[in-house]
Amino acid sequence: MIRKALLLGVLGVATLPGYAQKKKKSKKDEAVPVAVAPAPLLQTKLDTISYAIGLEFGGMLKMQGLDSVKTEILSKALKDAMNNGTPLITKEQGNMSVSDYLQQLKAEKMQKNKVAGEQFLAENKTKPGVVALPSGLQYQVITEGTGPKPTINDKVKTHYHGTLIDGTVFDSSVERGQPISFPVSGVIKGWTEALQLMPVGSKWKLFIPSDLAYGERQAGPKIGPNSALVFEVELIAIEK
Repeated sequence: MIRKALLLGVLGVATLPGYAQKKKKSKKDEAVPVAVAPAPLLQTKLDTISYAIGLEFGGMLKMQGLDSVKTEILSKALKDAMNNGTPLITKEQGNMSVSDYLQQLKAEKMQKNKVAGEQFLAENKTKPGVVALPSGLQYQVITEGTGPKPTINDKVKTHYHGTLIDGTVFDSSVERGQPISFPVSGVIKGWTEALQLMPVGSKWKLFIPSDLAYGERQAGPKIGPNSALVFEVELIAIEK
């Protein structure tokens, strides 16, 4: 009995690889559906032009804060306009709706930026080395120069690196590798105030509240209304 059991066991083990091999072969022999690559979307020059216009239009909508529009309804409106279809609203109704919505978005953005800026500056002024002035301007000396201080009537040469409070770079003469010259009176209020306190050769970090920057204005694609700004400014020279 023991020998029989051992023999059956050996036979059982011996047959497993054969069984697996049969199964494997069976699977291999099965027909596997071949995925068909979709045809390229841009097959003609007009396809490419249409797509390019869509990209440009979509980018414009996003920059205006309208990236949440419903694309299926937008597509219908485009078709109606291009095919002389009957519009669902008048042009005046459309203009009013868009204007009201943009005003709402701007108000929300202004409030959000204002609160964020105030919180940032309130925390920042408690940090070591940060000087807070009565105007709301804050600065931190990185390097203190030994030259003269410019007046409101002077023209200065500077290097700067500007960011939002979250670190997003919006402009930088440093990255361009080219310093810039301008009148002390010809820049935002925060700069005008700070420059008159800086000896030539100084490098300061400025923390500027929105009312000393661009206020409620949108300044380019990155600086929203009521945005507090951060600059590293190097005062290279007073130009005569």
